[in-house]
Amino acid sequence: MMLNIVPKDSFQNGVHPPEHKDETSHLAIRRFAFAPQLIVPLSQHLGKPAIAVVREGQEVVRGQTIGEPDGFMSVAMHAPASGVVKRIALAPSISGTMVPSVYLQPFPASSQEVDDGEPCDVATATPDEIITAIQQAGVVGLGGAAFPTHVKLKPPDGKQLDTLIINGVECEPYLTTDHRVMLEQSADIFMGVRYLLRVTGAAEVIIAIEANKRDAERKLTKACPPDLPLSIRVCPVKYPQGAEKLVIKSLLGREIPSGGLPADVNAICVNVATTAEIGRLLPKGRGIQERVITIGGPGIQRKGNYRIPIGTTVRFALKETGAADNVSRVFLGGPMMGPAVSNLDIPITKGTSGITVFTTAETIEATGHKTVYPCIHCARCVEACPLFLNPSYLGLLAKSEEYMQMAEEFHLMDCFECGACSYVCPSHIPLVQYFRLAKKMVRKLNVPA
Repeated sequence: MMLNIVPKDSFQNGVHPPEHKDETSHLAIRRFAFAPQLIVPLSQHLGKPAIAVVREGQEVVRGQTIGEPDGFMSVAMHAPASGVVKRIALAPSISGTMVPSVYLQPFPASSQEVDDGEPCDVATATPDEIITAIQQAGVVGLGGAAFPTHVKLKPPDGKQLDTLIINGVECEPYLTTDHRVMLEQSADIFMGVRYLLRVTGAAEVIIAIEANKRDAERKLTKACPPDLPLSIRVCPVKYPQGAEKLVIKSLLGREIPSGGLPADVNAICVNVATTAEIGRLLPKGRGIQERVITIGGPGIQRKGNYRIPIGTTVRFALKETGAADNVSRVFLGGPMMGPAVSNLDIPITKGTSGITVFTTAETIEATGHKTVYPCIHCARCVEACPLFLNPSYLGLLAKSEEYMQMAEEFHLMDCFECGACSYVCPSHIPLVQYFRLAKKMVRKLNVPA
């Protein structure tokens, strides 16, 4: 196995926000308590929601399928605990919309054991059988995108994949979920790699790790099976190094075209926690009922990395970890890319990589009185954007509601909302929020009448 150091200039621009990873990177993953009620949205992924296959009043066991995929662009849902289905109704989501959900009341005295299902043997299963098993296990991108993994593993016709990248960069401040998974679940990661190699037919595997996780690099180097065609690359600490487009550019020197996919440059990038879940679940025929998240930030007393049941509400998670009385902002994920929570009763889903909590003191220190000033054309946002877009001009177009011009002439849809532009803006202009709204309008305007 090879170990390579990626050059410091692997990609241009980017920023260096305070990492704050030392607060939780040394804390082992702990199992979280079961809440008195779990809310399992049937839509926790990009694509069509799952279809409920349970009824109100029905008793279910932990790991049981409670939602079947509705077509290829959908994944299964599983009971995060043994209990009773209290109701099937709408529940609030992070997007502000109400989504169909299964409300589950866990049995207080249950051991919460998970029964094995139909195993998928990596040595004998065909690529299509593995893809079906991944869909039935409910696996989506656990780095935050929540894109159905089985869909990602089916490249467009005519595209060949030669390189599989396992993304363990995790450059978002405060989050150490992937770091702890690499330290504690190396066997699951390498088993997941075997499944992914079987599906993709890639000849080479690269595990990408940021330089602030050298202990994970040493652990994986020591544990790597000798028969895997695998190398580990250590990337410089720079945000947003872990973005799919950038990590492919850094490692392979290949640039994904505007509007393109990794398959266009013969590569595929899978999050390391997603890979570990594939390796953990498929050999036993299980589905996702829980995931590892980081709960931290200045507003949390008992910071840590927790294996938490899907459907646990943010309110319960904050109560169990000791949230401060003067909490002002809560992010699902990290503060750079994570959306701010407006309702603490929303559930943690498969795409939730962390909960980051800030108090009034940090908010005032970071933003003053939150005054937004006009753009002064300093070009700091242009210098920070890793995709060489012009956030300043895009922001002006957004205020003028010139949405289609933003998309057609200034490549709005290439923006992956890393937040680097907003981070460096001296005028506190909420550029990323403008871009999110503009993207929604572009998609709406592009829908045929």
